[in-house]
Amino acid sequence: MNAPISFLSDFGYEDEFVGVVHGVIARIAPATRIIDITHGISHGDIHGGAMALTRAVQFMPDGVLLAVVDPGVGTDRRAIAARTPVGFFVGPDNGLLAPAVAMVGGADRIVSLEEALYQLPSAGGTFAGRDVFGPAAAVLASGQAQIDDLGPILDPGSISPLLVPLAEPAGNGAVRGSVLWIDTFGNVQFNVAPSDLESLGLSVGDDLTVGFNMEESRVVWGSTYGAVAEGEPVIHVDSHGQIAIAVRGGRADEAFAFRVGDTVVLGRSDGGNRIPLEIAD
Repeated sequence: MNAPISFLSDFGYEDEFVGVVHGVIARIAPATRIIDITHGISHGDIHGGAMALTRAVQFMPDGVLLAVVDPGVGTDRRAIAARTPVGFFVGPDNGLLAPAVAMVGGADRIVSLEEALYQLPSAGGTFAGRDVFGPAAAVLASGQAQIDDLGPILDPGSISPLLVPLAEPAGNGAVRGSVLWIDTFGNVQFNVAPSDLESLGLSVGDDLTVGFNMEESRVVWGSTYGAVAEGEPVIHVDSHGQIAIAVRGGRADEAFAFRVGDTVVLGRSDGGNRIPLEIAD
């Protein structure tokens, strides 16, 4: 029985690229089911693709994870496949796969996709999703090839990492974090865990001080969006278990002008008397 392929890319739907990769897989392994995670990653946004893959992987069935966000296509960046406890990851060696592979327990085998027998011949080298990654995913999912058939074994230490920043103490009863992700609703996820705030003695229902762009705002930590009035911001634990900020009926990314990678400081606000914070640059 064929394993499913979970597919993520920055291809979008304006062009035929997603459908073509589906078609290539269907011709090689017609019984293979494909699950589209998303194809709405911003073009070339390796960080965004890696974060989306990492958020999604725990909900995907065991099988093949095919991820293509590949601004280096046509250069000397490697195409790889990795064997993990949940199946295979296939994609470019640019950091895209690294956080999700680490989340599922790491890889015990990584190969460079170089065997021409498992690639489509092409006059150009700019559509590796069709010519290299799709065929590799298809033969792995269907059992038509083993990972060692696809190319030479690589040293795991040579694989490109993607460094995800960690939250850290900021002094004065605060924690310094950064923006990991902004979803389509404008909700802003931080690299701050609930335990980071709980270690400061904070809990749901408390007011927090949010320091960003040389300004401070007082925001309540609520259990849901309904903890605040329409148009008001709320700190909450999002569906992926991270601390995030939203605006009920609005967009937190617009209300606070957050962008991915921005630094933020979260701390205690006691009865409106703000504890001094080292405000983010």
